[in-house]
Amino acid sequence: MEEIKLYLKEAGEDAVRIAWNRIDGDDEAGGTVYEVYWSDRCTPGMQYKQAARTTETEYTLHRSTWIPQYLRVEAKNVRDGQTVGKSGILKTPVKKVWNRQLEKLNRGLVALKTKEGVFLAWRMLLDEVSGWTQSGMSGTDYAVYRNGERLAVVTDCTCYADEQGTENDSYQVAPVRDGQETEPCSPVSAGAGTGGYLEFPLQKPEGGVTPAGEAYTYSANDMSVGDADGDGEYEFYVKWDPSNSHDVSIKGYTGKCYIDCYKLDGRLLWRLDMGVNIRAGAHYTQFMVYDFDGDGRAEMSVKTAPGTCMTVYEEDGTVKERAFITLPEEDVQDGVTHEDNYVCSAEDYYEHMVKVFREWTEYPEVKSGQWPATLEECFGRAPEYAYPLSDADARALADYFMDEFAPSRSEKNRLREFEGFVYEGPEYLTMFGGDGKELETIPFPHLREDDGLRWGDYAMKRIEPCNRVDRFLSGVAYLDGERPSLIICRGYYTRTTIAAYDFRDGKHRLRFDIDSGHVPMDNPFCASPHEATGSDPVYGSLAGQGNHSLSTADVDGDGCQEIIYGAAAIDHDGSLLYSAAGFLPDGRPAKLGHGDAMHVAVIDPDRPGYQIFNVFEGAQNAPYGWALRDAQTGEAFFGEYAECDLGRCMVGDVTPGVRGLSVWVNEMYDCKGNRLPDKILGTNQSIRWAGDLTTQVIDGVNYLKDVQTGVINDNTHGIMLKPEGTMTNNGTKGNPCLVADIFGDYREELVLRTADSSAIRIYVNTELTGHKLFTLMHDVMYRTGIAWQNNCYNQPCYTSFYYASDMDFSQVLPYLEED
Repeated sequence: MEEIKLYLKEAGEDAVRIAWNRIDGDDEAGGTVYEVYWSDRCTPGMQYKQAARTTETEYTLHRSTWIPQYLRVEAKNVRDGQTVGKSGILKTPVKKVWNRQLEKLNRGLVALKTKEGVFLAWRMLLDEVSGWTQSGMSGTDYAVYRNGERLAVVTDCTCYADEQGTENDSYQVAPVRDGQETEPCSPVSAGAGTGGYLEFPLQKPEGGVTPAGEAYTYSANDMSVGDADGDGEYEFYVKWDPSNSHDVSIKGYTGKCYIDCYKLDGRLLWRLDMGVNIRAGAHYTQFMVYDFDGDGRAEMSVKTAPGTCMTVYEEDGTVKERAFITLPEEDVQDGVTHEDNYVCSAEDYYEHMVKVFREWTEYPEVKSGQWPATLEECFGRAPEYAYPLSDADARALADYFMDEFAPSRSEKNRLREFEGFVYEGPEYLTMFGGDGKELETIPFPHLREDDGLRWGDYAMKRIEPCNRVDRFLSGVAYLDGERPSLIICRGYYTRTTIAAYDFRDGKHRLRFDIDSGHVPMDNPFCASPHEATGSDPVYGSLAGQGNHSLSTADVDGDGCQEIIYGAAAIDHDGSLLYSAAGFLPDGRPAKLGHGDAMHVAVIDPDRPGYQIFNVFEGAQNAPYGWALRDAQTGEAFFGEYAECDLGRCMVGDVTPGVRGLSVWVNEMYDCKGNRLPDKILGTNQSIRWAGDLTTQVIDGVNYLKDVQTGVINDNTHGIMLKPEGTMTNNGTKGNPCLVADIFGDYREELVLRTADSSAIRIYVNTELTGHKLFTLMHDVMYRTGIAWQNNCYNQPCYTSFYYASDMDFSQVLPYLEED
């Protein structure tokens, strides 16, 4: 075996060119071909990915050089594939420097009274890191003060236990760099938190009564965090859901949805009343909290409508200002007002269907011949009426549709009771400043167009108007690698639309706009739109591939984040990276399709890049019930076919001694696809709670029959936290209000509402850890994940690096050197 001498020929910001000596192969073996292998990490067990196969002795790898790339080359005989030469591993230099926008956070010091004294934890900021050790990051140490007296200098972590501390003591932490101590943080009292949590009071909205006479009350639901006023501390954004909040598939009136912004001391800064024209439910209001314009203060983006109103409060709690959003001038000219109510009654819906039927011949799909010319043909009836339909004939057909045709498809199709939905009226997108002021309102990027008829809401056995058409997702992505962009999405069961905006200088600037087009149907009242593709020649394959959440990650290594939309991925420039498909057991091709849960992370640290673990809903019509896939290509590494809808899945470091994150649905597997004997843990939500860098789950399977209070547990540590007097959200989904590294050290906090929604509790792990890591909020992939965590079926977010008990800290910030 000959040695191949591999060397770097050229390195730029976005590519490296390597070269090597030629190996003289056996002519009888057909000559020599060179296989180039690549990885973005170097581990002893790394499975390098083949990047090229060439007869040349040079190769250019097009990946960002903001981190080292690792390459090796093998020479093989063309005819028999025998390896005749190998190179060593070449590590490329770092040439690209990203100036990524990060929050200017303060020290985030927390002091909590415990049985052992006072527990302290604080943030290490990203710009305080200069290297790494075997147990963590290095660069800055921290002096701890109690009542102005130095207690210790902490070097190996960002937490401390003061055994002599009392509730009357106050604490400060000062950074120490190269022996030089600088200004300490503001003092924090140990009396601010007892029982392992901090708590602030809420101001619950008044309940109400629906037009149907049903009373409802309010509970705190999803949350987010952002520095609304630029003081370096997070404010807390709380969505209030009424007790009659509904899924898009459930008929009925709902109360209004509200979003509050609180200081940690409980002061209410402002309250956004979404108004009657925004239905309350998990799929309607995704609120993105982020510093979109880079001014050091968080904004909030949310879908709005006529009637959306903001109230800003003074420090004493009195109303400072109350204002409706600005209606676009064209809507004002059309007579739109904030008094408009577009919520339908059962009678309204009946009249709406009469109108749809009367206008049947005007539909472009009918004119083109795509849809049947008559409704009788749609319903499988003999011709009976003249078209266009008279009012009387339209009513006769509407009666037949509601009373006979729909129930014959499913007994659940009780369209005479269809009420509480919004299928007409303006739709907007509004950006609010951290102070609650409206910055800009624009038309929503993709309007509903109809009540879901074109979206497939009438096509299947379950007739569900306003279902697929009103599936919304939002997100935040660093599409240019340095600054955040807003992602606004509508639809994923059939038609898929995605718009990306940069919000600069008080204006939304469209970066790209994607539309799969509607899935063509021969008959909108009898079709199978979930398995088909959209009408757009470029993006049509996106249709039906999305999930109830999305993710953002740099899956192709160019330094810019992509949008992972379920089984598909959108590149940072808006082009389609892939839309994944596979084969059914009988050999027929099929797209992977929609799924309820998705996790994008470094799951297998010995594979390059990121991996995706999904479940899929298509059952016998989908190639997989679950699969672990390559995030860059969508290719499945392993998975299983399933004949039923699998609703949840989870990943995490939960199996001691097993390399990589385990993955599970109904059984536990390692990241290579080997079945593990471990007991199955819950799949609702995970949390990085333990100090040993393992993963825990919240409200595991053993607790589902009990009141879900937010129990933290795993198979190794057992129950680590069992909160009392608290509740999780969204029924069996058991979501906390939020899981995030809000303050303290790198470990995540658990944010729960009290059972009566009178307060929010933020639970902090008060056990010491021997690891030192910067705040996860300064990892862009994690921080954008916290922003989109409140989407629909809340999913965990992940760091850009492998986070586990066997993590290699040299891979956290690969451009740094070891201390």
